[in-house]
Amino acid sequence: METEFKITQTSRALYAKILENYTLDQLNKIPDGWNNNLIWHVGHIIVSQQMLVYRGGGVPLQISEDMAQLYMRGTKPERDATQAEVEEMKSLIFSTIQKTEEDYRNGIFTTYNARKSELGFALDTIEDAIAFNNYHEGIHLGMVLRLKKLV
Repeated sequence: METEFKITQTSRALYAKILENYTLDQLNKIPDGWNNNLIWHVGHIIVSQQMLVYRGGGVPLQISEDMAQLYMRGTKPERDATQAEVEEMKSLIFSTIQKTEEDYRNGIFTTYNARKSELGFALDTIEDAIAFNNYHEGIHLGMVLRLKKLV
């Protein structure tokens, strides 16, 4: 799993640069033809990782339920994110992954609720969820790279 965690850390560093290099207005801007914005994608990858790994593993989330409700699959921005929310994401972007790696190494994930992802990937183990998360973050990173040219 060492490689998977390295990939996640690299992915998160790219998302962190978005939070650092764009203004609150830019992060919240929804360009014509889009139904989301930069900040939604950052929130979504944080929440999705928690849902895939922690909820799938039957372990309490490391984020608030409010955050989960705002950025989970099937949501879109209903209001502008605040600067306080951006700061929270800056904190969570790495801390959630560090905690996941620690929890994984400590054997906290003893079961996994096997299922298929929306895209048909078999998620049978916690290792599958961690690996699939990287794929999922890559999909959203592609969207972020396109979106950031429009804000």
